Amino acid sequence: MNIEGICRTFCIRGEIVACDVIKSGNINDTFKVTFRDGEEKNCYIVQQINTYVFREPQKMMENISRVTDHIALKLGNGCERMVLKFLKTEKGDSCFFDDEGKCWRAYRFIDNSVTFNSCEDLEILYQAGLAFGRFQMELRDFDASGLYETIPDFHDTEKRMNTLLSHVDEDPLDRARDAGDEISFFRENLDRAVKLTRMQKQGLLPLRVTHNDTKCNNVLFDTETKAALAVIDLDTVMPGLALHDYGDAVRFSANTAEEDEPDTSKIALDNGKFRAFTEGFLSACGNVLTEREKENLVDSVIVITMELAGRFLDDYLTGDKYFKTDYPGHNLVRTRAQVTLARDIIARYDELNLIVKEIL
Repeated sequence: MNIEGICRTFCIRGEIVACDVIKSGNINDTFKVTFRDGEEKNCYIVQQINTYVFREPQKMMENISRVTDHIALKLGNGCERMVLKFLKTEKGDSCFFDDEGKCWRAYRFIDNSVTFNSCEDLEILYQAGLAFGRFQMELRDFDASGLYETIPDFHDTEKRMNTLLSHVDEDPLDRARDAGDEISFFRENLDRAVKLTRMQKQGLLPLRVTHNDTKCNNVLFDTETKAALAVIDLDTVMPGLALHDYGDAVRFSANTAEEDEPDTSKIALDNGKFRAFTEGFLSACGNVLTEREKENLVDSVIVITMELAGRFLDDYLTGDKYFKTDYPGHNLVRTRAQVTLARDIIARYDELNLIVKEIL
């Protein structure tokens, strides 16, 4: 089925006047399609969902539809630029399979919007924090337990640590000797890594709707004002902890280096970036988070950094099967970079908590 046929399935009217391939994104195939209907021009994003990565796209789309519908209802009229609007087929479905077995979805393009891959501008970081904080605020009364868990145990750090340490003991490729310092770090700081998972299992932290990929480039900004608009890339929306979303956003955006920087002397957590994102985030959802959530904001950055470091090391020990690598030992370099960042946060734990208290 061609793009026009796919668009008609989603009840889009008018004449196609442009169809552009969007090359950003590594998973789904994405097109921006422009239609003219009389004097009116409308743009849509049409995507072929990668069903190798997302094995149950209907469940994923049900999660997305329920969450975006809830946000739109909360925002009311005039919210078109603040939340994605997914289209339905004549049968009322938010995705469909074509004759070739390919799965498609479509949503309205938000005009005059832009994304930023760089996290250097503190105002952009503040706005990104604001957007992800609003996401929590707008979904504060949504029953997250009703969503599908599209990636089971995604942030069960205790399970991930147990798997890592079992692979350290098994050492199937004789690689554990390359990571002696890193393995010692995991053993010595295991209680820190599993803190949030254990609190969740004890019922001390509330289950919330989580985005699970809270990078700055997953927020749309107004082209002129640079104000945050909508949170995008909702494929991993599912039940989880708000702290995981916050922690991952800070880990990614406030790092002074790339997450695979081989020169660990360049790696630390930038206080200015940490403050900017946290101010934006808490200004939107500080009244929604519980006291325990607010008390564990800095801990969440340690947890998520250790979790990712553990995933990189586990992949290295078992043959580099999960993460794409550019050279031999890439996953070990990634491990060391994240362990260095975690060590820096632990060393400055009190200092970072003081910043959080000042903001609160």
